[in-house]
Amino acid sequence: MSKKIDYKKDYKFLYLPKANPEVLEVPEIPFFTIEGTGDPNEDGFARATEALYSLSYAVKMSYKSDDIPEGYYEYTVFPLEGIWDLVDYTKPSTDKSNLKYKLMIRQPDFLTEDGFERFLTQTKKKKPNPLLDEVRFEQVEDGMSCQMMHIGSYDDEPASFARMEQFCTEKGWNRKSKLHREIYISDPRKTAPEKRKTVLRFGVQKN
Repeated sequence: MSKKIDYKKDYKFLYLPKANPEVLEVPEIPFFTIEGTGDPNEDGFARATEALYSLSYAVKMSYKSDDIPEGYYEYTVFPLEGIWDLVDYTKPSTDKSNLKYKLMIRQPDFLTEDGFERFLTQTKKKKPNPLLDEVRFEQVEDGMSCQMMHIGSYDDEPASFARMEQFCTEKGWNRKSKLHREIYISDPRKTAPEKRKTVLRFGVQKN
């Protein structure tokens, strides 16, 4: 088995950017994804997250099975990510009940569509969760993007987004839409709000 892939070392440019805005091109990446709406503090969000993690760990631990995926290599499970939008644009972004999200966890490149179906069936039996039926395996490409590491509470993110937009204006880039991606490097259950690390990212295009 080849050396273990650790996203904090091998994909540092995507997961540990500096706390200053930068523009980069993000390639196509395989993900488990699930969509939902509403307050992320409510039960539906937690169950969606659980569905993604249970599937992701099924893939990671498959080296212990009798049917190891072809090309398997050891790796660290990637962090939870979310693409965020609003259901109703006439309502303020501070209204958490109006949030629309697509949660995702990156998968290793050896995973195939057949493998996904196999792990989905296994996980439904071992860890039943009605939201497993809503999980999709897809390739996602962010393309040209502006990103930075936000350190602090999720509620303080608007200030970081303002910095990113100012940076883009100065460098001749335009934000493509109000959609944005968050990558949760810190576990909110174990990290104080003021110390949380979250990668913020949105798509850009040249003026």
